[in-house]
Amino acid sequence: MYNRPFVAPAALIAATLILASCSTPLGPPADRSSDGNAFGPRFAAVAPPVSNGLVLDQWNGTLNEYPINPGTCDGNNPCFIKGFNPKNPHVGDAIVATFVWTGSSNIITSVTDHLTDVARTPVGNQYTLINYVTDGQVSMATYVATNVQNFPDTSTDQGKILAVRANLSAAATDGGVVMAAYSGLPVTIGPATWAQGTGTVPTAASAGPVAVAAGGLAYSVTLSGTLVGLEHPAPPFADVAEMSDNFMKSDAVYAVFPNGGTVNPQWTWFFSGPPGNWLATSVALNPQATRSVFTGQPRTTLPLMTIPAVRVEAVDDLGNTVTSFNGSVTIAIGHNGGLLLPGTLSGTKTINFVNGVATFSNLSIDQAGNGYTLVVTGSGLRTAESTPFNIGAF
Repeated sequence: MYNRPFVAPAALIAATLILASCSTPLGPPADRSSDGNAFGPRFAAVAPPVSNGLVLDQWNGTLNEYPINPGTCDGNNPCFIKGFNPKNPHVGDAIVATFVWTGSSNIITSVTDHLTDVARTPVGNQYTLINYVTDGQVSMATYVATNVQNFPDTSTDQGKILAVRANLSAAATDGGVVMAAYSGLPVTIGPATWAQGTGTVPTAASAGPVAVAAGGLAYSVTLSGTLVGLEHPAPPFADVAEMSDNFMKSDAVYAVFPNGGTVNPQWTWFFSGPPGNWLATSVALNPQATRSVFTGQPRTTLPLMTIPAVRVEAVDDLGNTVTSFNGSVTIAIGHNGGLLLPGTLSGTKTINFVNGVATFSNLSIDQAGNGYTLVVTGSGLRTAESTPFNIGAF
């Protein structure tokens, strides 16, 4: 068990982290924001660093953050905001941001991102609400953006730091955010769980089991309005940030699971005497399928006869089958090896992946030939081509 409060100095927050804009872009970057104002200069996309899987790139956070004055953020509404100073994450990262505040209702209207330049340039990434949970005293909401774009990669220029902002419908007496950026693989948002509870003695706190795909990551946060000690989840979970101020205490952890599985990170809050309340939330970031590969190659077959089952899998950048992928895939002739006439492929040529696997079981080609290949294409997947095979005598 250990505590290490993290409270950002007010001067630092005011100097480098307070920024705002009158626009709240929804969706990917465009030439102009939703209010018609042109976005600032566009930044070239930079591929995430090559790694052996997902890794924590950058994190930041603060509590004791009163909402910034109305009129500074979005019309007449206040906001919470935090930058990734002193260094930006990588373009292409996934960002998880958990906002916390005193109060019993969800006052966040949207989450947007901006640069810390004089123009407070809107960046335009889409932040998706994963869950909101409250115990009636404090509240917590988690948002995720995947494949973030349009900011200077790993910049340390304090006028071009990426900052994440929660736009609020009402003020709160206290609040803040913890946020983390992950590099290494493109990801999709996986399952999420959340829970709340109370205790008068040392009490286990958990959001509940969450399923993580092979190579995926589980991210979890707990929050309490009771200022007591807590014990972190057991390894392989690693700490992102434990923070506290005069009103609340939070802790964020994560772990990567090469083989996947169902996980349930659990804290212990050391309540004693008067009842203490806790919240917890978890979300999985799972590797995104990026390409198709033939794992069952076509084999030599007579004309018009069924080609032995052809198997294709959706895999991530490390070659792991993405079992959560269930999109469609289409197969066609690549190199047409027909000797007298071009061959024609027959059978069911478009099917859905099931747990990341697609099996074409009734394909045939009508013309004899040598060196035929098949190619597969799918939405969001790079094309793959089979090894050569013949249609004719064995």
